[in-house]
Amino acid sequence: MAEAASAGKSGKVVIRNIGLLLSGDIDRPILDADTIVVNDGIIAAVGREAECDTGQPDTLIDARGTCVCPGLIDSHVHPVFGDWTPRQNQLGWIDSTMNGGVTTMISAGEVHLPGRPKDIVGLKALAITAQRAFDNFRPGGVKVLAGAPVIEKGMTEQDFADLAQAGVKLLGEVGLGSVKAGDEAKQMVAWARKHGIQSTIHTGGPSIPGSGLIDKDVVLEADADVIGHINGGHTSLPEAHVCELCEKSSRAIEIVHNGNEKVAIAAAQAALQLKCPHRVILGTDGPAGSGVQPLGMLRMIALLSSMAGIPAELVFCFATGNTARIRNLNCGLVEPGRAADFVFMDRAQHTAGRTLLESVQLGDIPGVGMVMIDGIVRCGRSRNTPPATEVPVVVGAH
Repeated sequence: MAEAASAGKSGKVVIRNIGLLLSGDIDRPILDADTIVVNDGIIAAVGREAECDTGQPDTLIDARGTCVCPGLIDSHVHPVFGDWTPRQNQLGWIDSTMNGGVTTMISAGEVHLPGRPKDIVGLKALAITAQRAFDNFRPGGVKVLAGAPVIEKGMTEQDFADLAQAGVKLLGEVGLGSVKAGDEAKQMVAWARKHGIQSTIHTGGPSIPGSGLIDKDVVLEADADVIGHINGGHTSLPEAHVCELCEKSSRAIEIVHNGNEKVAIAAAQAALQLKCPHRVILGTDGPAGSGVQPLGMLRMIALLSSMAGIPAELVFCFATGNTARIRNLNCGLVEPGRAADFVFMDRAQHTAGRTLLESVQLGDIPGVGMVMIDGIVRCGRSRNTPPATEVPVVVGAH
């Protein structure tokens, strides 16, 4: 599989015979369409086959009645360099996660770098280096948006201006460094926002040495763009405090795999009760002490659908279009002009569910039959999911 960001263009790709097309758009999660046309990695048309220009494709894919969904976006990862994590000393974790349907990852800080620099010059240098490195290197084709500095005491507005000018667009989790007070965090979050840098705040008990408790009052005062792992990473705030955050803040509600599952369910249900399901986004918060979860995003989707009683097609939106809109990404939605990042899925063999969506609502993860990034097939039948009942096939390629 191509790993360089400069891999060749896809040319014209036609995907036909789609059985279920999930849009990623929580306002219209299922599309009445069976065909997608892609030109050079960008969606050109979505509709019924008779309505689309399907002539002379460079690649023709028969979805064979399976489900096509936007590639999953993991809103919370901790990469370091390359496809290696020193936290668990594992190789190939990003490529393995692509086999779980993830096509984009967003760094919440490269915090597991051995000897991570904590002086201001060093932390800026690391952020810029990580941003550049993952811009140039894509394990398994996955888009890793990295270079998320962990802010420390003593930083000034000029530091944020310097980072933004260098191409850094994210802050690592506020609270993992020496900045833990609400007023101090609020000032730095405001500087970051002014210079176009999006912020995420650690929520809950400490996760690594040097981090600490970030309670609901600090989260509300800091007003970061994303309430990071609202269900804890690993240790959650009390459920009542989490629900208060959902109600009093207007920011993104991020629910992660490596957190408290009971509170994850409560947070998702609170967002629906408050009529703001568009704020919910999903991540794994891996690699972490509990390891790397190649199927973590699919597991979260199945958990929230089955245990929180949320229709599966809506939960898939939490992991795709919601994140794309909150993170300002050109993927995550099946519509013309967006990146052609897709995961092809079907019900797992021998699941009790009669359809893909029913199987997920029963708590089973689907089988992945193919993953496409920028219109290029990155894997066929997943080596990690249970085998899909049906898998798409490439029936023609120039």
